[in-house]
Amino acid sequence: MAKTKITVNNNGSLIIDGDFQIVDKNDNTYDLGGRDKVSLCRCGKSANKPFCDGSHRGHFEHQAEAFDLPPKP
Repeated sequence: MAKTKITVNNNGSLIIDGDFQIVDKNDNTYDLGGRDKVSLCRCGKSANKPFCDGSHRGHFEHQAEAFDLPPKP
């Protein structure tokens, strides 16, 4: 199985790259048109949710810096 990479962009989207599928709440699969890299909306402003359309520009701030989660209870 190929590796999947998720990149959290500063002030923007999540980039998913690799071997993946995206499904809705009813487990229906989105047709990605053969893409192996997509950008998902984090700001909620996209007209093309769950995909990013760039609407976040100037309206969303988050500096993406990795950190460790605490251990599971």
